Amino acid sequence: MTGGDDEGGLSSSAQEVADARGLTDLDIQAALKTFVPSGGRDEYVMFASGGHSGSVFAIGIPSMRILKSIAVFTPESWQGYGIGGPTEAVLDQGNYNGQDITWGDTHHPALSETAGDYDGEFLFINDKAAGRVAVIDLKDFETKQIVKNPFSNIDHGGTFVTPDTEWVIEGPQYAAPLGGEYASLDDYNEVYRGYIMFWKFDREAGRIDESKSFGMELPPYWQDLCDVGKLESAGWLFCGSLNSERATGGIEDGNPPFESGVSQNDMDYLHIVNWEKATEMGRNASMTESYNGMPYISIDTAVAEDLLFMAPEPKSPHGSDVTPDGKYVIVSGKLDPHITGYSFENMMSAIDSGAGSPDPYGIRVLPFDDVVVAQIEVGLGPLHTQFGGDGIAYTSLFLDNAVAKWSFGDTWELLETIPTQYNVGHIAAAEGDTVSPDGNYLVSLNKWATDRFQNVGPLLPQNLQLLDISMEHPQVIYDMAMGVGEPHYAQIIKADKLDPWQVYPEIGWDPHTQAVDPDAAMPGQERVERNGNNVEIWMTAIRSHFTPENVEIREGDNVTWHITNIERAYDATHGFALPGHNVTLSLEPGEAATFEFVAGNSGVFNFYCTEFCSALHLEMMGHLLVQP
Repeated sequence: MTGGDDEGGLSSSAQEVADARGLTDLDIQAALKTFVPSGGRDEYVMFASGGHSGSVFAIGIPSMRILKSIAVFTPESWQGYGIGGPTEAVLDQGNYNGQDITWGDTHHPALSETAGDYDGEFLFINDKAAGRVAVIDLKDFETKQIVKNPFSNIDHGGTFVTPDTEWVIEGPQYAAPLGGEYASLDDYNEVYRGYIMFWKFDREAGRIDESKSFGMELPPYWQDLCDVGKLESAGWLFCGSLNSERATGGIEDGNPPFESGVSQNDMDYLHIVNWEKATEMGRNASMTESYNGMPYISIDTAVAEDLLFMAPEPKSPHGSDVTPDGKYVIVSGKLDPHITGYSFENMMSAIDSGAGSPDPYGIRVLPFDDVVVAQIEVGLGPLHTQFGGDGIAYTSLFLDNAVAKWSFGDTWELLETIPTQYNVGHIAAAEGDTVSPDGNYLVSLNKWATDRFQNVGPLLPQNLQLLDISMEHPQVIYDMAMGVGEPHYAQIIKADKLDPWQVYPEIGWDPHTQAVDPDAAMPGQERVERNGNNVEIWMTAIRSHFTPENVEIREGDNVTWHITNIERAYDATHGFALPGHNVTLSLEPGEAATFEFVAGNSGVFNFYCTEFCSALHLEMMGHLLVQP
């Protein structure tokens, strides 16, 4: 930086600020690296799960600014999501057995891929709390579909996509009877199971095709994070697990608590699945069982058809991460200080040779020494690994409050550990889950806060840290308090791969069909029509009025209301709120929406625009008059 009296250095005024605030040279360097000037754009966008907010957050990197909250499993009035309009039908797709489910616990987002690289078209996210998966279209950053796992009411190892996004993988977590039906814990070993879902994705439609999807039965170990093979390991899937002990808890009955009961064995199991072969038989009635109309491959069939194998892995693992070249699977055991590298080539050799012996469910367990190529002691509490390119990997260390940097392939060794000041959960590197990671930035998604922000009461915001890993010795360059739900996992994509619309392509656009709605209200065609006690309204919105402005109906009428934002200007969004009827909509330029209600109460209701759209925004209102 040049200027002022200090040629080649900070200007005198900037130096005075730095001195007054006690900023070091490293502080100033970090500030310059993360500063995005007004009107500038971030190099990357990170999509982070929102935990029990039920949402997904889009965050700019390196600025670490929250760009958008994407509503998924939870109603959100700002976006009019799930409250009265067509998005209510999207949210209702996730209801279960007649029960409305209006909260979620998002964990593992997955960007769509082409040839193993992020393509910026779609984002998938799981809901751990209810065993659901959602599809987000990145043309408008909106949730389009929610599907409910028919076999399980909880998941954790999803979502992950195959290299060309043919399939979205939803891994299970805690074992349960099929479909969550009742069974005594005395029958745990015989009845309880895990179920992995293979959701078929139709890219052209932008939807999961449930009619072509299927599941696979797994043993009652607690399956955890999965990752899909790439390049050399393409066609295979790897899922960690814990609780090989098959402990069922019960401290109230004098049994060991879960945290110790599931941690007795030195080894748990890495599940090795030939997903490509499985998809050839997943809809074949002669090869599958069925539950509520959804087929699944039983353990017996998976074993007989060489679809499922296992290998021992260090106790209580969390991550199962495939290297960019697809040659290795990296496993971290939370109660083991090592990362363990498995060779895919060695796995295939062990499978072909017939090596190994069956577990209690007949699944062949490959010998540990036959498939492992290296173990590196990286520190305490290793959880999750990401890749930075050129044979460099990073692993979060929950107990050490650090990130380990290490090498793999030609040499397997710990290079250094980078302090983070927090207990680290997941980490995300720029394009770090792809065949070609960038290696510029890494984000530490932290858990426990440790006095580094203003106290805001007992419920503390989750904190993220940005690391510059382009340096020879990486360092933290930004601390970010989220102030919202807990991000569990994230993926970081180059911003120029994203090409969202600024306005919808045409007036009358339905974001849920991505086409013009034939029933959309169009300018010059606004009207109110009555057919008995059925009333249909066509309304348009433009700065600074609705047309029509006053609508009169009768108590007991069945109302269908079409409304279109006919603006074509960038950011000319209008809201539509109808108090007393639990309706709020966000209408982006060109968007059409339809909602329905029964006029249950007489009275005068003022509808209005909720987005400050012009100097006469407050005048953008109208009356719904309901005659007694």
